[in-house]
Amino acid sequence: MDDEPGDGPNLILVGVDGSDTSMRAGAYAAGLARRQGSRLVCLYVRGTHVLTAAGAEAVSFITDAQEAVAAEIRQSIVANSARLGIDATLEVREGNPFTEIMRLADERYPDAVVVGASMQAGHRFVGSLATHLVRSARWPVIVVP
Repeated sequence: MDDEPGDGPNLILVGVDGSDTSMRAGAYAAGLARRQGSRLVCLYVRGTHVLTAAGAEAVSFITDAQEAVAAEIRQSIVANSARLGIDATLEVREGNPFTEIMRLADERYPDAVVVGASMQAGHRFVGSLATHLVRSARWPVIVVP
């Protein structure tokens, strides 16, 4: 009966950006995927708003830093998905993290979206990615501290 669908989630989407909270969210999502037998899609969004605000000299540095973060995340996914025995992939996109998470979720229909809580003080007043997702999402959103 192994080929019958389970009653848990089939696909979990997690947003990762290399920060401590997003990596905890990734670890939580990976554990959930392992326990539930789910596929895991990790999304890293290169922020283009950073590039438009930067001077010409800084654009190359920022782009290289974003590529390094994506490579580090990819390496972690490959190593840990094999160790945990889960099917995990990385999607890399450019733009606004909220918009890209919503877009990918609309494309893939995840059973849950997992993100890390923001640690920035200003987000208490203007709202964080997690807050916007919880208010706008059409799927369960898990916010990992």
